[in-house]
Amino acid sequence: MGSSCQESSPLEDMKVTIHETSMVFPSKETEKKPLFLSNIDKVLNFDVDTVHFFAANEDFPPEIATERFKNALADALVAYDFLAGRLKVNSETSRLEVDCNAEGVGLVVASSKYKLDQIGDLAYPNPAFAQFVHTTKDFTKPGDIPLCVVQVTSFECGGFAIGFTTSHTTFDGLSFKTFLDNLAALAANKPLAVTPCHDRHLLAARSPPRISFPHPELINLESLDSGVFGASTEKLIFNVFRLTSDNITALKEKAKSTNSATRVTGFNAVTALLWKCKALSGPQDPERSSTILYAVDIRPRLNPPLPKSYTGNAVLTAYATAKCGELEEGSFSRLVEMVGEGAGRMSDEYARSVIDWGELYNGFPNGEVLVSSWWRLGFEEVEYPWGKPKYCCPVVHHRKDIILVFPPLREGSGGGSDSGDGVSVIVALPPEDMEKFQSIFYTFLS
Repeated sequence: MGSSCQESSPLEDMKVTIHETSMVFPSKETEKKPLFLSNIDKVLNFDVDTVHFFAANEDFPPEIATERFKNALADALVAYDFLAGRLKVNSETSRLEVDCNAEGVGLVVASSKYKLDQIGDLAYPNPAFAQFVHTTKDFTKPGDIPLCVVQVTSFECGGFAIGFTTSHTTFDGLSFKTFLDNLAALAANKPLAVTPCHDRHLLAARSPPRISFPHPELINLESLDSGVFGASTEKLIFNVFRLTSDNITALKEKAKSTNSATRVTGFNAVTALLWKCKALSGPQDPERSSTILYAVDIRPRLNPPLPKSYTGNAVLTAYATAKCGELEEGSFSRLVEMVGEGAGRMSDEYARSVIDWGELYNGFPNGEVLVSSWWRLGFEEVEYPWGKPKYCCPVVHHRKDIILVFPPLREGSGGGSDSGDGVSVIVALPPEDMEKFQSIFYTFLS
Protein backbone atom coordinates (compact mmCIF):
# COMPACT_ATOMS: atom_id res chain seq x y z
CA MET A 1 0.00 0.00 0.00
CA GLY A 2 1.12 3.58 -0.57
CA SER A 3 2.33 5.60 2.35
CA SER A 4 2.02 9.19 3.43
CA CYS A 5 4.45 11.60 4.97
CA GLN A 6 3.46 14.66 6.91
CA GLU A 7 5.84 16.62 9.11
CA SER A 8 4.04 18.10 12.10
CA SER A 9 6.59 20.81 12.78
CA PRO A 10 8.97 21.36 9.85
CA LEU A 11 11.68 23.97 10.21
CA GLU A 12 10.33 27.44 9.61
CA ASP A 13 13.65 29.28 9.59
CA MET A 14 16.46 27.87 7.46
CA LYS A 15 18.87 30.44 8.98
CA VAL A 16 19.91 31.73 5.57
CA THR A 17 22.32 34.65 5.28
CA ILE A 18 22.76 36.42 1.94
CA HIS A 19 26.40 37.33 1.31
CA GLU A 20 26.39 38.73 -2.22
CA THR A 21 24.01 39.73 -4.99
CA SER A 22 25.22 40.44 -8.51
CA MET A 23 24.25 40.28 -12.15
CA VAL A 24 25.56 37.67 -14.59
CA PHE A 25 25.82 38.83 -18.19
CA PRO A 26 26.35 36.87 -21.41
CA SER A 27 30.04 35.97 -21.80
CA LYS A 28 29.94 37.21 -25.41
CA GLU A 29 28.10 40.04 -27.11
CA THR A 30 24.58 39.08 -28.14
CA GLU A 31 22.20 40.63 -30.66
CA LYS A 32 19.70 43.09 -29.22
CA LYS A 33 16.29 42.18 -30.59
CA PRO A 34 12.69 41.48 -29.55
CA LEU A 35 11.61 37.87 -28.95
CA PHE A 36 8.05 37.01 -29.98
CA LEU A 37 6.06 35.19 -27.29
CA SER A 38 3.34 32.75 -28.29
CA ASN A 39 -0.15 32.88 -26.82
CA ILE A 40 0.84 29.96 -24.60
CA ASP A 41 3.90 31.85 -23.33
CA LYS A 42 2.16 35.11 -22.57
CA VAL A 43 -0.56 33.48 -20.47
CA LEU A 44 2.13 32.02 -18.19
CA ASN A 45 3.40 35.38 -16.99
CA PHE A 46 4.34 34.26 -13.48
CA ASP A 47 7.44 32.89 -11.83
CA VAL A 48 8.33 29.26 -11.17
CA ASP A 49 10.57 28.61 -8.15
CA THR A 50 12.53 25.36 -8.00
CA VAL A 51 15.21 24.15 -5.59
CA HIS A 52 17.89 21.61 -6.53
CA PHE A 53 19.73 20.05 -3.57
CA PHE A 54 23.27 18.67 -3.87
CA ALA A 55 25.23 16.50 -1.46
CA ALA A 56 28.75 17.53 -0.47
CA ASN A 57 31.51 16.79 -2.99
CA GLU A 58 35.06 17.26 -1.72
CA ASP A 59 36.26 18.16 -5.22
CA PHE A 60 33.61 20.87 -5.48
CA PRO A 61 33.11 22.73 -2.22
CA PRO A 62 30.32 25.33 -2.49
CA GLU A 63 32.62 28.26 -3.34
CA ILE A 64 34.25 26.33 -6.21
CA ALA A 65 30.93 25.01 -7.50
CA THR A 66 29.41 28.52 -7.33
CA GLU A 67 32.22 30.02 -9.41
CA ARG A 68 32.00 27.19 -11.95
CA PHE A 69 28.21 27.61 -12.07
CA LYS A 70 28.48 31.38 -12.54
CA ASN A 71 30.84 31.00 -15.50
CA ALA A 72 28.61 28.34 -17.07
CA LEU A 73 25.60 30.61 -16.63
CA ALA A 74 27.40 33.45 -18.44
CA ASP A 75 28.18 31.09 -21.32
CA ALA A 76 24.60 29.76 -21.37
CA LEU A 77 23.27 33.31 -21.76
CA VAL A 78 24.91 33.45 -25.17
CA ALA A 79 22.83 30.51 -26.42
CA TYR A 80 19.81 31.57 -24.34
CA ASP A 81 20.11 35.30 -24.93
CA PHE A 82 16.43 35.96 -24.15
CA LEU A 83 16.95 34.83 -20.55
CA ALA A 84 19.16 37.89 -19.98
CA GLY A 85 16.42 40.12 -21.39
CA ARG A 86 13.34 41.77 -19.89
CA LEU A 87 9.61 41.48 -20.49
CA LYS A 88 7.96 44.46 -22.15
CA VAL A 89 4.78 45.30 -24.02
CA ASN A 90 5.33 46.13 -27.69
CA SER A 91 3.87 49.61 -28.20
CA GLU A 92 2.80 48.82 -31.78
CA THR A 93 1.25 45.38 -31.33
CA SER A 94 0.32 45.68 -27.62
CA ARG A 95 1.73 42.17 -27.20
CA LEU A 96 3.97 40.98 -24.40
CA GLU A 97 7.45 40.12 -25.67
CA VAL A 98 11.02 39.75 -24.44
CA ASP A 99 13.46 42.57 -25.09
CA CYS A 100 16.73 40.68 -25.60
CA ASN A 101 18.88 43.47 -24.17
CA ALA A 102 21.60 41.51 -22.30
CA GLU A 103 20.62 43.13 -18.97
CA GLY A 104 21.56 39.86 -17.27
CA VAL A 105 20.22 37.41 -14.72
CA GLY A 106 20.55 37.71 -10.97
CA LEU A 107 22.93 35.63 -8.87
CA VAL A 108 22.68 35.41 -5.08
CA VAL A 109 25.33 33.74 -2.90
CA ALA A 110 24.03 32.66 0.51
CA SER A 111 24.65 30.20 3.34
CA SER A 112 22.57 28.30 5.88
CA LYS A 113 23.54 27.50 9.47
CA TYR A 114 22.21 23.97 9.00
CA LYS A 115 23.64 20.83 7.48
CA LEU A 116 21.66 19.41 4.57
CA ASP A 117 20.47 16.44 6.63
CA GLN A 118 19.13 18.80 9.32
CA ILE A 119 16.57 20.68 7.21
CA GLY A 120 14.07 17.81 7.14
CA ASP A 121 12.68 15.45 4.53
CA LEU A 122 13.51 17.04 1.17
CA ALA A 123 10.43 15.40 -0.36
CA TYR A 124 8.14 17.10 2.17
CA PRO A 125 6.84 20.39 0.70
CA ASN A 126 8.15 22.73 3.36
CA PRO A 127 7.13 26.34 2.54
CA ALA A 128 10.37 27.43 4.27
CA PHE A 129 12.28 26.14 1.22
CA ALA A 130 11.27 29.51 -0.23
CA GLN A 131 14.33 30.84 1.64
CA PHE A 132 16.50 29.01 -0.91
CA VAL A 133 15.20 31.10 -3.81
CA HIS A 134 15.37 34.85 -4.28
CA THR A 135 12.15 36.50 -5.40
CA THR A 136 12.90 40.17 -4.74
CA LYS A 137 11.62 41.97 -7.81
CA ASP A 138 13.82 45.06 -7.59
CA PHE A 139 17.06 43.16 -7.81
CA THR A 140 20.10 45.41 -8.10
CA LYS A 141 18.31 48.55 -9.24
CA PRO A 142 14.75 49.83 -8.75
CA GLY A 143 12.28 48.65 -11.37
CA ASP A 144 14.60 46.02 -12.83
CA ILE A 145 12.92 42.61 -12.96
CA PRO A 146 15.21 39.87 -14.31
CA LEU A 147 13.59 36.89 -16.01
CA CYS A 148 15.79 34.61 -13.94
CA VAL A 149 17.43 34.88 -10.52
CA VAL A 150 19.56 32.04 -9.15
CA GLN A 151 20.48 31.60 -5.49
CA VAL A 152 23.28 29.26 -4.38
CA THR A 153 22.96 28.43 -0.69
CA SER A 154 25.74 26.47 1.00
CA PHE A 155 25.14 24.22 4.02
CA GLU A 156 27.47 23.56 6.94
CA CYS A 157 28.18 20.05 5.65
CA GLY A 158 29.52 21.24 2.28
CA GLY A 159 26.33 20.45 0.40
CA PHE A 160 24.39 23.23 -1.26
CA ALA A 161 21.12 24.18 -2.94
CA ILE A 162 20.65 25.96 -6.25
CA GLY A 163 17.33 27.80 -6.32
CA PHE A 164 15.96 29.09 -9.62
CA THR A 165 13.28 31.75 -9.90
CA THR A 166 12.37 31.81 -13.58
CA SER A 167 9.55 33.47 -15.49
CA HIS A 168 7.31 30.76 -16.93
CA THR A 169 7.22 32.78 -20.17
CA THR A 170 10.78 31.58 -20.81
CA PHE A 171 10.50 27.78 -20.43
CA ASP A 172 8.15 24.90 -19.89
CA GLY A 173 9.34 21.94 -17.84
CA LEU A 174 10.81 20.06 -20.80
CA SER A 175 12.75 23.01 -22.18
CA PHE A 176 13.96 23.95 -18.68
CA LYS A 177 15.35 20.41 -18.36
CA THR A 178 17.22 20.95 -21.66
CA PHE A 179 18.51 24.27 -20.33
CA LEU A 180 19.80 22.53 -17.19
CA ASP A 181 21.49 19.84 -19.32
CA ASN A 182 23.22 22.58 -21.31
CA LEU A 183 24.17 24.46 -18.15
CA ALA A 184 25.68 21.29 -16.68
CA ALA A 185 27.60 20.60 -19.89
CA LEU A 186 29.05 24.11 -19.92
CA ALA A 187 29.98 23.77 -16.23
CA ALA A 188 31.96 20.67 -17.23
CA ASN A 189 33.70 22.65 -20.00
CA LYS A 190 31.84 20.68 -22.66
CA PRO A 191 29.84 21.99 -25.64
CA LEU A 192 26.07 22.39 -25.42
CA ALA A 193 24.29 19.07 -25.04
CA VAL A 194 21.44 20.31 -27.26
CA THR A 195 21.20 23.29 -29.60
CA PRO A 196 18.03 25.12 -28.51
CA CYS A 197 15.36 26.26 -30.98
CA HIS A 198 14.04 29.74 -30.12
CA ASP A 199 11.60 30.29 -33.01
CA ARG A 200 8.37 30.87 -31.12
CA HIS A 201 6.60 31.93 -34.29
CA LEU A 202 6.19 28.17 -34.78
CA LEU A 203 3.33 28.51 -32.29
CA ALA A 204 1.93 31.79 -33.60
CA ALA A 205 -1.83 32.06 -34.10
CA ARG A 206 -3.27 31.65 -37.57
CA SER A 207 -4.48 34.68 -39.49
CA PRO A 208 -7.36 35.02 -39.14
CA PRO A 209 -7.71 32.99 -35.93
CA ARG A 210 -9.93 29.90 -36.32
CA ILE A 211 -11.45 28.38 -33.19
CA SER A 212 -12.59 24.98 -34.43
CA PHE A 213 -13.42 23.28 -31.10
CA PRO A 214 -15.26 24.21 -27.91
CA HIS A 215 -12.76 24.89 -25.14
CA PRO A 216 -14.38 24.33 -21.75
CA GLU A 217 -10.87 23.89 -20.31
CA LEU A 218 -10.24 27.62 -20.82
CA ILE A 219 -11.82 30.58 -19.07
CA ASN A 220 -11.90 34.22 -20.12
CA LEU A 221 -10.28 36.19 -17.31
CA GLU A 222 -11.70 39.60 -18.13
CA SER A 223 -14.41 39.09 -15.54
CA LEU A 224 -13.11 36.17 -13.47
CA ASP A 225 -10.19 35.20 -11.27
CA SER A 226 -7.23 33.02 -12.15
CA GLY A 227 -8.88 29.69 -11.33
CA VAL A 228 -6.56 26.88 -10.29
CA PHE A 229 -3.57 29.26 -10.27
CA GLY A 230 -5.14 31.48 -7.63
CA ALA A 231 -3.89 31.40 -4.04
CA SER A 232 -6.26 30.08 -1.40
CA THR A 233 -7.11 32.10 1.73
CA GLU A 234 -8.14 28.96 3.67
CA LYS A 235 -5.95 27.14 6.15
CA LEU A 236 -4.20 24.37 4.22
CA ILE A 237 -2.16 21.41 5.34
CA PHE A 238 0.37 19.72 3.06
CA ASN A 239 0.78 15.99 2.69
CA VAL A 240 2.93 13.70 0.55
CA PHE A 241 1.33 10.49 -0.69
CA ARG A 242 3.79 7.91 -1.96
CA LEU A 243 2.84 5.36 -4.61
CA THR A 244 5.25 2.47 -5.14
CA SER A 245 5.79 0.87 -8.53
CA ASP A 246 3.64 -2.04 -7.26
CA ASN A 247 0.84 0.41 -6.38
CA ILE A 248 0.96 1.85 -9.89
CA THR A 249 0.97 -1.61 -11.48
CA ALA A 250 -2.07 -2.52 -9.37
CA LEU A 251 -3.87 0.67 -10.45
CA LYS A 252 -3.19 -0.14 -14.10
CA GLU A 253 -4.52 -3.67 -13.64
CA LYS A 254 -7.63 -2.30 -11.95
CA ALA A 255 -8.15 0.08 -14.86
CA LYS A 256 -7.88 -2.54 -17.61
CA SER A 257 -11.14 -3.34 -19.32
CA THR A 258 -11.95 -5.45 -22.37
CA ASN A 259 -14.06 -2.57 -23.65
CA SER A 260 -11.37 0.05 -23.22
CA ALA A 261 -9.73 1.32 -26.39
CA THR A 262 -7.42 3.62 -24.43
CA ARG A 263 -3.95 2.41 -23.55
CA VAL A 264 -3.65 2.31 -19.79
CA THR A 265 -0.57 4.25 -18.71
CA GLY A 266 0.78 4.80 -15.23
CA PHE A 267 0.16 8.53 -15.56
CA ASN A 268 -3.47 8.07 -16.62
CA ALA A 269 -4.16 5.62 -13.78
CA VAL A 270 -2.53 7.82 -11.12
CA THR A 271 -4.27 10.95 -12.47
CA ALA A 272 -7.66 9.23 -12.43
CA LEU A 273 -7.15 8.21 -8.79
CA LEU A 274 -6.15 11.76 -7.81
CA TRP A 275 -9.18 13.15 -9.65
CA LYS A 276 -11.50 10.79 -7.75
CA CYS A 277 -9.92 11.66 -4.40
CA LYS A 278 -9.92 15.43 -4.96
CA ALA A 279 -13.48 15.64 -6.29
CA LEU A 280 -14.96 13.49 -3.53
CA SER A 281 -13.09 15.33 -0.77
CA GLY A 282 -15.08 18.47 -1.61
CA PRO A 283 -18.83 19.29 -1.45
CA GLN A 284 -20.91 16.08 -1.53
CA ASP A 285 -23.28 16.51 -4.46
CA PRO A 286 -23.58 13.63 -6.98
CA GLU A 287 -24.74 16.08 -9.67
CA ARG A 288 -21.77 18.43 -9.25
CA SER A 289 -19.40 18.36 -12.21
CA SER A 290 -15.67 18.05 -11.64
CA THR A 291 -13.05 18.87 -14.27
CA ILE A 292 -9.47 17.71 -14.02
CA LEU A 293 -6.70 19.43 -15.98
CA TYR A 294 -3.28 18.04 -16.90
CA ALA A 295 -0.52 19.14 -19.23
CA VAL A 296 0.19 17.52 -22.61
CA ASP A 297 3.38 18.12 -24.58
CA ILE A 298 2.32 19.17 -28.08
CA ARG A 299 5.79 19.00 -29.69
CA PRO A 300 5.19 15.58 -31.29
CA ARG A 301 1.49 16.21 -31.91
CA LEU A 302 1.79 19.11 -34.35
CA ASN A 303 2.08 18.76 -38.10
CA PRO A 304 4.94 19.12 -38.73
CA PRO A 305 6.18 18.26 -35.22
CA LEU A 306 7.99 20.93 -33.23
CA PRO A 307 11.71 20.34 -32.69
CA LYS A 308 12.32 18.49 -29.41
CA SER A 309 14.69 21.36 -28.59
CA TYR A 310 11.93 23.99 -28.85
CA THR A 311 12.64 26.40 -26.01
CA GLY A 312 9.30 28.00 -25.24
CA ASN A 313 6.11 26.67 -23.70
CA ALA A 314 4.79 23.81 -25.82
CA VAL A 315 2.37 22.21 -23.38
CA LEU A 316 -1.38 22.65 -23.40
CA THR A 317 -4.00 21.69 -20.84
CA ALA A 318 -6.03 18.57 -21.53
CA TYR A 319 -9.17 17.94 -19.51
CA ALA A 320 -11.74 15.39 -18.42
CA THR A 321 -15.13 16.14 -16.87
CA ALA A 322 -17.51 13.91 -14.91
CA LYS A 323 -20.19 14.25 -12.28
CA CYS A 324 -19.21 13.38 -8.72
CA GLY A 325 -21.72 10.55 -8.74
CA GLU A 326 -19.86 8.92 -11.62
CA LEU A 327 -16.52 9.52 -9.94
CA GLU A 328 -17.80 7.79 -6.80
CA GLU A 329 -19.85 4.92 -8.27
CA GLY A 330 -18.57 4.53 -11.84
CA SER A 331 -15.87 2.12 -12.95
CA PHE A 332 -12.26 3.13 -12.47
CA SER A 333 -11.49 1.93 -15.99
CA ARG A 334 -13.91 4.55 -17.34
CA LEU A 335 -12.20 7.33 -15.37
CA VAL A 336 -8.82 6.27 -16.70
CA GLU A 337 -10.30 6.12 -20.18
CA MET A 338 -11.60 9.70 -19.87
CA VAL A 339 -8.15 10.92 -18.81
CA GLY A 340 -6.69 9.16 -21.86
CA GLU A 341 -9.34 10.70 -24.11
CA GLY A 342 -8.34 14.16 -22.90
CA ALA A 343 -4.78 13.65 -24.07
CA GLY A 344 -5.96 11.94 -27.27
CA ARG A 345 -8.02 15.04 -28.09
CA MET A 346 -4.81 17.07 -28.44
CA SER A 347 -4.35 16.89 -32.23
CA ASP A 348 -2.60 19.48 -34.39
CA GLU A 349 -5.92 21.15 -35.20
CA TYR A 350 -7.04 21.13 -31.57
CA ALA A 351 -3.76 22.68 -30.42
CA ARG A 352 -3.98 25.35 -33.13
CA SER A 353 -7.56 26.06 -32.07
CA VAL A 354 -6.39 26.64 -28.46
CA ILE A 355 -3.63 28.97 -29.65
CA ASP A 356 -6.10 30.89 -31.82
CA TRP A 357 -8.49 31.13 -28.84
CA GLY A 358 -5.67 32.85 -26.98
CA GLU A 359 -5.39 35.40 -29.78
CA LEU A 360 -8.97 36.52 -29.15
CA TYR A 361 -9.33 36.11 -25.39
CA ASN A 362 -7.31 36.68 -22.23
CA GLY A 363 -7.70 33.36 -20.45
CA PHE A 364 -6.40 30.66 -18.17
CA PRO A 365 -7.01 26.94 -17.78
CA ASN A 366 -10.36 26.32 -16.11
CA GLY A 367 -11.05 23.34 -13.85
CA GLU A 368 -11.43 22.06 -10.31
CA VAL A 369 -7.95 20.58 -10.05
CA LEU A 370 -4.74 20.70 -12.05
CA VAL A 371 -2.31 17.78 -11.90
CA SER A 372 1.17 19.14 -12.55
CA SER A 373 3.47 16.23 -13.30
CA TRP A 374 7.25 16.43 -12.87
CA TRP A 375 7.32 12.65 -12.89
CA ARG A 376 9.47 12.14 -15.96
CA LEU A 377 11.03 15.55 -16.56
CA GLY A 378 14.32 14.16 -15.27
CA PHE A 379 15.68 17.15 -13.33
CA GLU A 380 17.34 14.67 -10.95
CA GLU A 381 19.23 13.07 -13.84
CA VAL A 382 21.14 16.22 -14.84
CA GLU A 383 24.85 15.41 -14.47
CA TYR A 384 26.76 18.40 -13.09
CA PRO A 385 30.52 18.25 -12.44
CA TRP A 386 29.66 18.04 -8.71
CA GLY A 387 27.12 15.24 -9.24
CA LYS A 388 23.43 14.77 -9.84
CA PRO A 389 20.95 16.56 -7.57
CA LYS A 390 19.95 14.70 -4.43
CA TYR A 391 16.43 16.01 -4.98
CA CYS A 392 14.60 18.71 -6.96
CA CYS A 393 11.32 20.29 -5.98
CA PRO A 394 9.21 23.38 -6.55
CA VAL A 395 8.63 25.88 -3.79
CA VAL A 396 5.05 25.18 -2.75
CA HIS A 397 2.49 27.96 -2.63
CA HIS A 398 -0.84 28.30 -0.84
CA ARG A 399 -2.91 26.62 -3.55
CA LYS A 400 -5.37 23.79 -2.92
CA ASP A 401 -6.29 23.10 -6.55
CA ILE A 402 -2.87 22.08 -7.86
CA ILE A 403 -1.59 18.56 -7.18
CA LEU A 404 2.10 17.93 -7.86
CA VAL A 405 3.42 14.55 -8.98
CA PHE A 406 7.15 13.87 -8.53
CA PRO A 407 9.70 11.10 -8.70
CA PRO A 408 10.48 10.12 -5.11
CA LEU A 409 13.66 10.83 -3.22
CA ARG A 410 15.86 7.79 -3.70
CA GLU A 411 17.36 6.94 -0.34
CA GLY A 412 21.06 6.21 -0.01
CA SER A 413 21.86 7.81 -3.34
CA GLY A 414 23.87 10.84 -4.28
CA GLY A 415 21.04 11.88 -6.53
CA GLY A 416 18.78 10.92 -9.34
CA SER A 417 15.54 9.00 -9.41
CA ASP A 418 14.25 5.85 -10.98
CA SER A 419 10.77 5.82 -12.47
CA GLY A 420 10.55 2.24 -11.19
CA ASP A 421 10.59 3.59 -7.64
CA GLY A 422 7.06 4.96 -8.01
CA VAL A 423 5.96 8.54 -7.47
CA SER A 424 5.34 11.08 -4.72
CA VAL A 425 2.15 13.14 -4.80
CA ILE A 426 2.03 16.51 -3.03
CA VAL A 427 -1.44 17.67 -1.98
CA ALA A 428 -2.53 20.81 -0.09
CA LEU A 429 -6.08 20.92 1.29
CA PRO A 430 -8.10 22.25 4.22
CA PRO A 431 -7.85 19.77 7.15
CA GLU A 432 -11.36 18.30 6.75
CA ASP A 433 -10.91 17.82 2.99
CA MET A 434 -7.49 16.27 3.54
CA GLU A 435 -9.00 13.71 5.90
CA LYS A 436 -11.52 12.70 3.21
CA PHE A 437 -8.87 12.67 0.47
CA GLN A 438 -6.62 10.45 2.57
CA SER A 439 -9.44 8.02 3.41
CA ILE A 440 -10.51 7.65 -0.25
CA PHE A 441 -6.89 7.28 -1.39
CA TYR A 442 -6.00 4.44 0.98
CA THR A 443 -9.36 2.71 0.74
CA PHE A 444 -9.00 2.54 -3.04
CA LEU A 445 -5.44 1.19 -2.83
CA SER A 446 -6.30 -1.47 -0.24
